Amino acid sequence: MREQKEKNNGDVCEIEFVDEAKVNAVKTVMKSNGIIKNLAETFKALGDPTRLKIIFALSREELCVCDLARLLSLSGSTVSHQLRILRNMRLAKYRKEGKMAYYSLDDEHIGSLFEEGLRHVEEK
Repeated sequence: MREQKEKNNGDVCEIEFVDEAKVNAVKTVMKSNGIIKNLAETFKALGDPTRLKIIFALSREELCVCDLARLLSLSGSTVSHQLRILRNMRLAKYRKEGKMAYYSLDDEHIGSLFEEGLRHVEEK
């Protein structure tokens, strides 16, 4: 019996009881599997330190590949590869001005998501 208590540390219910009202309330607003999958892919894309640095930089300034490469001490091809991933995930976009391509965040939600995550980790 003592071994059982040590295993679950009180982090699970000791009896089985389902609050159907709560379950049904959440079920009615639960997002579709497709939406949840897309969100998981977004978080997966944000799970790379280089891409997070790019997101941080783009949350402050619109930058070209050369600017980002210098800022992050990376090659232009490495930065381009990461930007392609961010563009494909609709996290970054670019605009052409003559021969230059300037990158920015796709929308304000990306910056907000990044800032919230940053606040969370900096609290500790």
